[in-house]
Amino acid sequence: MPVLSRGRHRNPKRGACFMELASYLAGERWSDHPACTHPLLAALARLVNDNTSDANRARLVGLVPSIIDLNADDLRVDARIALRCATTALPVSAAERQLALAVSVLAAEEMLARLDGIPPGQPGAGRFASVPLSEASQRAMALVPHAAEQARRFSRAARITEKGFRRYAAPNAVQLSVVGIVQACIPDPDTLLRDLLTGAIADCTALIRGTDTQAVPEPITPARI
Repeated sequence: MPVLSRGRHRNPKRGACFMELASYLAGERWSDHPACTHPLLAALARLVNDNTSDANRARLVGLVPSIIDLNADDLRVDARIALRCATTALPVSAAERQLALAVSVLAAEEMLARLDGIPPGQPGAGRFASVPLSEASQRAMALVPHAAEQARRFSRAARITEKGFRRYAAPNAVQLSVVGIVQACIPDPDTLLRDLLTGAIADCTALIRGTDTQAVPEPITPARI
């Protein structure tokens, strides 16, 4: 069985990243971009694999089977992953990253509202600064009130396309979130990264397979940092 390590590997004898191991277990061609997993979820898994410590990477192995055959074209999957990432990272990230993460929260919430069919002119439609926030987003934004207010002002005139969200906004939210957690002044970023990936897998499982999911974890408050 390949051993998890950072980066890409030519074959199992040289080790494996999280997604290469998934391709191996799924019986696919050896790749860190296997067809068995949603592309954005796979991107998150690669980032978590490469940014967790060597000592803690082995804790990720048990998650690999749950990511196999978890793929769909539903844009809500991208939005849920982006929202999970942004709400997890926002409360712990450095101040210079908080505005971008808060904007990511609003963009993901707006996209979910749009995909759920909220008609124009109704509460939650149109400019995504006015979209009603989920409980997890409210908690995260409340912990960074200055960045939250800036994000709302910045977002009042913004409207992202579905194509732009999938291609740019959602991947950027995922990458910024992982970097924000890795560089955060918290005692155990490895555990938070693992929890983030676990939660994202649960969200995708709920959407794609129609099963119950875990609740979005409560953002880390300053008292817990």
